[in-house]
Amino acid sequence: MKRPETRRAAILGLFLVAVTAVAGVVWRVGYGQALDQLAQRGRADLMLAADRLTGQLQLYQQLAVVLADHPMLTDGGAEARRALLLEAADKTGARDLMLADARGRVTQSARGAAPASIAGTAHFRRAMQGALGQSHGSPGATGPRAYYYAAPRFDARGRVDGALVVVADIEAVESQWRGASPAVFFTDESGEVFITNRSELLDWRRAPGQVGLEPRNGPVPAFSTHRVAGHEIWWEDWSPYVPARALHLAQDLPRLGLRAEALIDVGPARQLALLQAAAVAAACLVFGAILFMVAERRRTLTLANTRLEGRVSERTAELSAANSALRREVAERSAAEAALKKAQDDLVQAGKLSALGQMSAGISHELNQPLMAIQQYAENGALLLERGKTAPAAQNLSRIGSMAARMARIIRNLRAFARQESEPVARVDLGRIVDSALELSAARIGAGEVQVDWHRPETPVPVLGGEVRLAQVVVNLVGNATDAMEGQAVRRLDIAIRRAGDTVELEVRDTGPGIEAPEKMFDPFYTTKVVGDSEGMGLGLSISYGLVQSFGGVIRGRNHADGGAVMVVELVAADDDGLRTGGEAA
Repeated sequence: MKRPETRRAAILGLFLVAVTAVAGVVWRVGYGQALDQLAQRGRADLMLAADRLTGQLQLYQQLAVVLADHPMLTDGGAEARRALLLEAADKTGARDLMLADARGRVTQSARGAAPASIAGTAHFRRAMQGALGQSHGSPGATGPRAYYYAAPRFDARGRVDGALVVVADIEAVESQWRGASPAVFFTDESGEVFITNRSELLDWRRAPGQVGLEPRNGPVPAFSTHRVAGHEIWWEDWSPYVPARALHLAQDLPRLGLRAEALIDVGPARQLALLQAAAVAAACLVFGAILFMVAERRRTLTLANTRLEGRVSERTAELSAANSALRREVAERSAAEAALKKAQDDLVQAGKLSALGQMSAGISHELNQPLMAIQQYAENGALLLERGKTAPAAQNLSRIGSMAARMARIIRNLRAFARQESEPVARVDLGRIVDSALELSAARIGAGEVQVDWHRPETPVPVLGGEVRLAQVVVNLVGNATDAMEGQAVRRLDIAIRRAGDTVELEVRDTGPGIEAPEKMFDPFYTTKVVGDSEGMGLGLSISYGLVQSFGGVIRGRNHADGGAVMVVELVAADDDGLRTGGEAA
């Protein structure tokens, strides 16, 4: 009796080991897939943060280039020059603007707190070579952090006789996105953290040949790195606001001389993989329990059959030995044979039931698809019988052809919409772009039962923009308006195009509850939708704002006096040659 029990325990142990191994494989694969999706979203967030920093610093770069040749800096007096520099610093939020001669001596300062000489700085040396110089202050140096742009100034004979230096206040730039998710930091060539939205990481540095960061002073926190499915995972304990297990992403910014890095929490990815592994393990355990019950039943029946056969054998031996009681033994043997036959019939029936139980899942699967097809054919047949003869059938085929053409057109629009556009800003027809965006959003509009009043111009409306990127802006506006009108008694979307001098305005108005916080609607990750909603990332308007600005346009929103929100996209009008209507090159 011990050998069967030991064998059953061994089989059960092997089954549990196999279930654990399968669950581990599912967890590993699910974790890798979740990390792939997390990395894709994280790269978009990191690119958005890098673009935002580049755009903020570009203001000071342009200020240095434009103001370097100002005649007041050459012909005006000291007070006039200082007044000009101070006005520029106040309007742009720069920390300081400085004039330096060819030897690097500071001759004028907007704030009056400049050093006596900047001759040894990298940005000044670059400016003395006739090019735009830029550099940044080291996080470990005394004084606040700053980014410097130095534009060369030329004399009447075209020689460099000095430089205009614009000092950008990094803390002011950084304060606009401090505390945002995910944790982002920018390191310089020496590995020091120069800018970050987690202030506790400032002054941290990366030692030569190392991967992680460590503080300049004090104990070094625990840190380790691992590779999972091709992704770099950091395990650290740096701060309550920095995830302990994080996906590390990096992107070089050669224009700024910095490296953008992000730490994204992998906790949701691990939880998703754990849920998948638990579901697979539970399914395997349930399936194993069913097989164990069936096997136990068959074993019980086999033991019963064995005992019955032994009883028959004993009875047969008794009949052979007791010839004197032959008649009685014959009757007992007949009864035993009848009982044996009944038991055998029961065993056959039990075998049939066991086989049916094993095949039930396959039979259900084989019958499900034909039943679904029969149901579809029955519904189509009933519909054709209700419509009558061949003429309605021909009309039905014509409508099918129209639907196929519409599907081809939608697919063509989807392929164009999904294409990664790399062409520069050019002349595009705004009316055709709105048509394409409405067709792409037709399913969403129909599901929301929204009435669209599209006042399409009779002639093309050329504007400066990118066809795919401008279509993305219109799709975002239409989608936001459709979502805002959910649950409203009146759901109407008004779209109109108006020409206003050298600009073209696209107006999108809905009948929703209006804009709750107009001053925040273009902020990244700001949304009024339910947290966790798949449509509530809060990036649509922020991305649209950047796209419209890249075309030289403006996007703004307001609440209508009669209710609802009004979004206006103002674009530069273009003539037939793709130029601005004022004659400037696009």
